[in-house]
Amino acid sequence: MASRLRAELECSICLNIYSHPVMLKCGHNFCRVCVELLLDTQEKSGVFSCPECREEFSKRPVPERNRKLCNIVENFQSSQPGLQGNGISCTFCIDIPLLAVKSCLHCEASLCDNHLQIHSKSPEHVLCDPITSLESRKCSVHKKILEYYCPEDSKCICVSCRLDGEHRGHQVETIDEASEKKKEKLRHVLKELLAKTEEMEKRDQSLQEHKSKVEEKAVNETERVVALFKDLRRRLEDLEKKVLKEISGQTDGISLLIQQLEIKKEEMSRKMRHIEELCNMTDPLTVLQDTDGFCDTEDKDDKDGRRYFELPNDGGDLDVAGISHTLHTGLSNIITGINGAIYIAEPVDILLMASPALDLNTAHNNLLVSDGKKTTSLTCVDQNRPLTPKRFQGYPQVLSCQSFSSGRHYWEVDIRGSPYWRVGMCYPSINRKGERSQIGFNAKSWCLCDSGLVIHDSKSIQVSHDDCGKRFRIYLDYEAGKISFYEMSVPIQHLHTFTTTFTEPLHAVIGVGSGCIKIRGGRERSDKFSCRLLTSMGYGRFPPFPNQCNLQ
Repeated sequence: MASRLRAELECSICLNIYSHPVMLKCGHNFCRVCVELLLDTQEKSGVFSCPECREEFSKRPVPERNRKLCNIVENFQSSQPGLQGNGISCTFCIDIPLLAVKSCLHCEASLCDNHLQIHSKSPEHVLCDPITSLESRKCSVHKKILEYYCPEDSKCICVSCRLDGEHRGHQVETIDEASEKKKEKLRHVLKELLAKTEEMEKRDQSLQEHKSKVEEKAVNETERVVALFKDLRRRLEDLEKKVLKEISGQTDGISLLIQQLEIKKEEMSRKMRHIEELCNMTDPLTVLQDTDGFCDTEDKDDKDGRRYFELPNDGGDLDVAGISHTLHTGLSNIITGINGAIYIAEPVDILLMASPALDLNTAHNNLLVSDGKKTTSLTCVDQNRPLTPKRFQGYPQVLSCQSFSSGRHYWEVDIRGSPYWRVGMCYPSINRKGERSQIGFNAKSWCLCDSGLVIHDSKSIQVSHDDCGKRFRIYLDYEAGKISFYEMSVPIQHLHTFTTTFTEPLHAVIGVGSGCIKIRGGRERSDKFSCRLLTSMGYGRFPPFPNQCNLQ
């Protein structure tokens, strides 16, 4: 009875008792892991089917847990202690199958403790941990036990394969020896993976902390921006009302003039009728005793007379210029106020924070450094400075004194005086001589050059910028691992952003092929750092520099 029930509870894929049984739409049950692995294999072909009835499905089926079958399996296993653990039962147990503790490769059977004690101890009966498929431990050609491993072919073989088969003459190892060697390699791989996992966890923790800070700043910034636009809308609405009121006022002024004109016309008509009546009178005494005094207007001041009888002016056209002035002034005031509200303290100046601005110990010996160590120019006269490990000996380049290992910073370059130039940032461990010392041509520097390329580790990307562009910005966000290049056009144009994880502090670095470069930091915009390379000597773009300069 127990054996028949066990047969009903076996998965048709692994031939073991169900583990977390699930059911397909066709009604057949399988272990969850077994059927998921099978579906993963079928997904490559795009055809899904039940491994028992071969019913095909239009798309990958979603196995549903068979709760009733789960309960049946649990109850059966609890009543059969020998079936717990690895689920492999003894081959020779009939009524109550017990848990197998060993499998015999020679007998192709699994044994419980009781049957193991009476099992043959002869050498050909090789015992191993309980396994489901004993055929997998035998050679598919000679049907003998796999005892050796051939490293040359990466294959487990039997004694016949070693002596007479295709592996004859190969250096082989026993399976146990090969297994231990592989385990040692796997332990080494595991150790490396653990170290990488630990490093990734630290990086993840750092990013999570950084994310929390960014989110906190984002909340504050969102509130500030919302308040800013609310104020902006209020200011614009007030300005709109003011301008519309002025337009309406000018229209009302014309209407008022029309009303005044009508009053003047009525008054003049009344006076004309009165004068006509006086002129038609025959009694001279009445005419002379009239007190309106129209005849005396000629004796009054001409100005008062004209003002009395003059019709109101038509007022001219709508004062568009005045309205535009009000609008322009209002918008200017709004922009001024908004600029004050959105002002963010600019990053600290990256070249002016240290004194001197340029590190003379890094300057190439064909570079003159003067003007408070903020101007450099190329010369054919070797300056005979000590050739220390810090000094550039390949290309005329120079580093900033200050390095940056945190924060956000930027600096700008005005290249209108130089047709050949290269600017960027680098690690202090950059090579100082040889071809790999030029910025952009190694893994320790990032640069933008005159040909419209951004370069890192000798890999270049063409960027789009105005050929007449005169100024560029280099922006560093150390924590985010970003170096960005911008063209200071209108509007500002983003050229490219390098993203990496910085492992050292960073320095600003400049190289010039000819002409002059002016550099401004993020704060002291008026300060200038000039790299003057004498164009009169006919020096072209680099690399290479002219041989007559004897550059090393």
